[in-house]
Amino acid sequence: MTATLPIARPAATIKGHWIDDWRPEDPDFWATTGAPIARRNLIFSILSEHIGFSVWSLWSVMVLFLGPAYGIDPAGKFLLTAVPTLIGAGLRIPYSFAVARFGGRNWTIFSATLLLVPAVLAAFLIKPGVSYSTLIVLAAVAGVGGGNFASSMTNINAYYPNRLKGWALGINAGGGNLGVAAVQLVGLFVLAVFGAGHPGIVAGIYIPLIVLAALCSALYMDNLSQARNEKRAMRDATREPHTWIMSLLYIGTFGSFIGFGFAFGQVLQVQFHTEFSTPVKAAYLTFLGPLLGSLVRPVGGALADRLGGARVTFANFIAMGVGAATVLLAAQQRSLPLYIVGFIALFIFSGVGNGSTYKMIPAIFKAKHPSDELTARRLSGAVIGIAGAIGAFGGVLVNLAFRQSFLETKSADAAYISFIAFYALCVLVTWAVYLRPASRTKV
Repeated sequence: MTATLPIARPAATIKGHWIDDWRPEDPDFWATTGAPIARRNLIFSILSEHIGFSVWSLWSVMVLFLGPAYGIDPAGKFLLTAVPTLIGAGLRIPYSFAVARFGGRNWTIFSATLLLVPAVLAAFLIKPGVSYSTLIVLAAVAGVGGGNFASSMTNINAYYPNRLKGWALGINAGGGNLGVAAVQLVGLFVLAVFGAGHPGIVAGIYIPLIVLAALCSALYMDNLSQARNEKRAMRDATREPHTWIMSLLYIGTFGSFIGFGFAFGQVLQVQFHTEFSTPVKAAYLTFLGPLLGSLVRPVGGALADRLGGARVTFANFIAMGVGAATVLLAAQQRSLPLYIVGFIALFIFSGVGNGSTYKMIPAIFKAKHPSDELTARRLSGAVIGIAGAIGAFGGVLVNLAFRQSFLETKSADAAYISFIAFYALCVLVTWAVYLRPASRTKV
């Protein structure tokens, strides 16, 4: 009898940056071929997403430059930070579709290049005498940076095996989220060196970095052919109850992170105007919360890999409620040290929650479709895009809550109470759907 030799399956074939054979769940394929390619795409995805977050968060810094010469009150400034958040959130759904339509590499090149528009406009048009309506338009254009996150996460989700998704998505998102802290550090540098009269320099610094990100995406990233077979996943995902549950939870985590990131500097200046009488003084602190929240996001994903995403998310929302209560107490007592401690805690726990909630998504659909890897991957990728978009709307709600609270009561206390109530709702939902003994979905 002639022995039958095993047929070796080919390694990933790359044709013009398109990969036709991708099997991340195959241990041999992953060890020999998949891991290096996935790692390379992850690195340059993070670079582009990082710059996108910086451009999206640009107006959290720009409002610090808008002094008396611009004639804009605090409510008007909160609206300027809410607008890019709103536009960015809305763009996340089409950006998620774009990965399947055009390929992850191709869309990253385009979306990175598109960031030049808000950067160039902001670099040259923001100066005393500019109309408020023009500033609103400039802020809205910066919203394109918010879409990069959704396409990046959808793309990277397809590259990694289930056992590493929590880590990979956490690293990808954390590196992107650092863009919020980075642009605030750039703003601090410009304020300290050039003064508050040169806001355009902040945007100008990012122009060569945007070009670099687009070039690196073109040279080093790939497209996955199999992504083209997942175009109907969004439609199927909208019929899944878990899509809307996870979107609610992500409003609580990412919505808090991006909303506080945009609003923190303004809130400091309004509530503690004596201590933060100049933009430079506020800028020294505004970067710290987003920085820590970004750095711990991979920790949230890793904890979820080990302990279960629902458990980490449940405990995390309790901690966020405590953090918001601390901020409320500090504001009432006008205790700046306690206020900063509470806000930093909110940033840190929002970062942990960002990682744990995103880890829950692929785990949910793997548990629901244990024998159908393709369906589980299709749905989890689509839900990541939808939840990312809806979660970003939470940042709009945070800024609008602060704006309304200051308009009606001259303080932010009402906003903090609403945050505490929402975190309590998220605790109940997480327990009822994913943790209680009778729950059908354990993640």
